[in-house]
Amino acid sequence: MPVISERHQELKRRRHRKKVYAKFKAIIAKNPSNDEKRRIAGKLRKLTPAAEELIQRWGLES
Repeated sequence: MPVISERHQELKRRRHRKKVYAKFKAIIAKNPSNDEKRRIAGKLRKLTPAAEELIQRWGLES
């Protein structure tokens, strides 16, 4: 069974985050409620350490 190198694992994680970001941006574009924004912000915090920067940039929390 082949072993995935650390580089390939990180690339796989990065591609997955990119897909998730696209889904979240699509939801945000539809003018979600405050509860929906908080839910997305919570999921971003679990997904990446750079979540606070994204949350501010996307205007999810003030």
